[in-house]
Amino acid sequence: MIPRYSRKEMADIWSANSKFSIMFDISAHACAAMAEQGIVPKEAAEAIRARGPKEFDDAAVARIDEIERTTKHDVIAFLTYVAESVGEEARFLHQGLTSSDVLDTCFAVQLTKAADLLLDDMKRLLAVLKSRAFETKHMVCIGRSHGIHAEPVTMGLKFARWYAEMDRSRKRLGAAREDIATCAISGAVGTFANVNPETEEYVAEKMGLKPEPVSTQVIPRDRHAHFFSVLAIIASSMENIATEIRHLQRTEVLEAEEFFAPGQKGSSAMPHKRNPVLSENLTGLARMVRSAVIPALENVTLWHERDISHSSVERMIAPDTTVTLDFALNRLIGLIDQLIVYPDHMIENLDKLGGLVFSQRVMLTLTQKGVSREEAYALVQRNAMQVWKEGGSFRELLKQEPEVTKYLNEDELEELFDLAHHTRHVDTIFQRVFEEAA
Repeated sequence: MIPRYSRKEMADIWSANSKFSIMFDISAHACAAMAEQGIVPKEAAEAIRARGPKEFDDAAVARIDEIERTTKHDVIAFLTYVAESVGEEARFLHQGLTSSDVLDTCFAVQLTKAADLLLDDMKRLLAVLKSRAFETKHMVCIGRSHGIHAEPVTMGLKFARWYAEMDRSRKRLGAAREDIATCAISGAVGTFANVNPETEEYVAEKMGLKPEPVSTQVIPRDRHAHFFSVLAIIASSMENIATEIRHLQRTEVLEAEEFFAPGQKGSSAMPHKRNPVLSENLTGLARMVRSAVIPALENVTLWHERDISHSSVERMIAPDTTVTLDFALNRLIGLIDQLIVYPDHMIENLDKLGGLVFSQRVMLTLTQKGVSREEAYALVQRNAMQVWKEGGSFRELLKQEPEVTKYLNEDELEELFDLAHHTRHVDTIFQRVFEEAA
């Protein structure tokens, strides 16, 4: 986790202090469940909860690290530290459990907490995308395919498209959060030989999880692969938005621009520069989130009932991806909220090709008048290429083309260059996007 790209609330989930607190709760709940079943003395479970650490501050973390340097085992170091404050009753801690019971369940809690923060980020992003979509709903601009002028669209449709894409990812993340929220308290190789399923059910309820149906000695890693894949999809959608903004901010286009704050500097060498640095930053952050997918998929394959080849991977990718994505989503929210749009530039760009963007409608109308599609295409393209090379007005050129005027009079030609034709279904698209999302 790089502090430059971290927000405290998410970073705190992955701190050693938070991890050990969750591990203690899991262990204490397991002991309380066994006390209810008469497996361990009730007084011992109460003493563990009462005398166990109320929090794991930096001194506690340092002490656990010190113990681990001797034990070479993180869970044993944790249990040894807890025993130092609990005393004799600590012998009832970890009865029948294995390390993965504590670590995997703790990991599930951390991931669900991270997912909840990310879901809140998504909710706020969707709100700002919706607001900007309705604000620019009928703001006409040129649509581009292959980076080349195609036909008119509206700026609002861009925001609506991004909204729909992110709303799909919100649903995916909700499903991934549900999928990852499982608890394993099943003992060595997952057979419940030395701890019963009732203990697992008790801990799961207390920790806001559900029991893992078959945990072997670890929670199956297909769940985690799903989770990190969803994060990668969200990151890719963010990059999709950022890339569009970067293109729209190019000097030759300048239909939209990142907010440039008073006192902000764009270049150490060129005082005039206003660069799309936030969008470029988001593009880079998206690459880092996506980089976790292959390791997460490879973690699905473990030897027999368990190995720890997944452990080192997850210790890195879990905090790094969730912290990075949380930061990136909040950066994107601010970018979208403050994005400057230039409708006058949109109209200027729309007119750059002298009306060529209406070529399809002219061609289709000719076919409706009895011209074959092949002939209509060739006729319209011949005139379009003349405008492309020499400039001028496509509409005026067509008015002088006998092969066109014998099918279309001047009023009919004028009507074919009406922008409203291209935006008449915007309301329908918005209804689909925002009513279905609701």
